[in-house]
Amino acid sequence: MKQAALLAVLLVVVLGLGCTAAAPDPGEVAVIVKKPWIFGHGGVRVEVVATGREWFALSTSALLVDVKPMQFTMYIDDMFSKDNVPLDFNAALRVRIVDPVKLVRDFGTHNVPTGKDTTMPAWYWNNVHKPWERAIRQAVKDYGMSELVADTIAEGKESSTIEEIDRSVSETMAAYFKSIDLPVELVDVTIGRATPPDEIKNERVATATQDQRSNTEKRRKLAEDQRREAEKSRAAADNAYREAMQLSPDQFLRLETIKMQDKVCGSEGKANCTFLVGGSVSPVLDVARR
Repeated sequence: MKQAALLAVLLVVVLGLGCTAAAPDPGEVAVIVKKPWIFGHGGVRVEVVATGREWFALSTSALLVDVKPMQFTMYIDDMFSKDNVPLDFNAALRVRIVDPVKLVRDFGTHNVPTGKDTTMPAWYWNNVHKPWERAIRQAVKDYGMSELVADTIAEGKESSTIEEIDRSVSETMAAYFKSIDLPVELVDVTIGRATPPDEIKNERVATATQDQRSNTEKRRKLAEDQRREAEKSRAAADNAYREAMQLSPDQFLRLETIKMQDKVCGSEGKANCTFLVGGSVSPVLDVARR
C-alpha cells in the first residue's frame, strides 16, 4: 500500500512538472500554440480555451487574448488644418478582437516596445497605429482652425465638425481593417476638440476682449442716442404745449416750476416746504448819495 501511494504521488509530480495549464479569466480566451520537442506537428490550435482549465504538454504555450472591447489612445501634435494652423488633438480608438486564433497566427499578440517605458500589442503597433494617425490627419485637412476649435454645426448640416471627422475616420479604418483582413471589429473612434498653439489662444482672447469692449461702447452710444432722441421729443412736446397755451417761454418755465413744487411739496409730496415769494425783483442801490 505504501509503495502504491508513493508511486501515485510520484506520478502526479511527474505529470505536474511535465505539463502546463490554460485557465483564462472571464473576458479572455487562451490560444494554444503547440511546439512539440520530438513528435507531432506544431502550430496554433484552431480551438481556443474559453472557460475552465485544460492541461497541455510543457512545450505547448497558452497565449491569453482579451476579447472584451479595448481602447487605444493617441496624442497628435502639430496637425495642420485647412488654413495651415498647427493644432493638437487627443484621439481614442475602441476595438474588439473577433478571431483570436487568426490574430495570433497572422498578426501577433505579443507586446512590442513603443518607447522608453511603453509597449503595445504587435498587431496594433505594426498595423493600426500609423494608418489611424494618417486617417485623422487626412480628415482634419478638410476643415479650418475656427471650425475645429469651435466644433459647431454648420448651416445645412446635422453633425458638428468633430462628429464628421469621427465618422470619416471610422469609415476609413473599417475599410482598412477589411483590406488587410485584420480580425478586429471597430467599435468607435472619438476625436477630441482641437487645441491651437498658445500664441493663437492668446490672440483669440485679446480679440474677444476687444470685441466685448467695442460692443459695450456701441451699446453705450446707442443708449445715449436713444436718450438724446427722447429728450428732443420731450422738448418738442413741451414747446407744442406752450404754443397751444399761448405762453411765453418765461411763463412756461414758471408753470413747470409750480408743477415741480406741487409734486414735491403738495398733498402727495413728502417734503415740508417754505416758499419766499418774489417775482424777478432786482435790488437797486442809490450810488449817488455815496
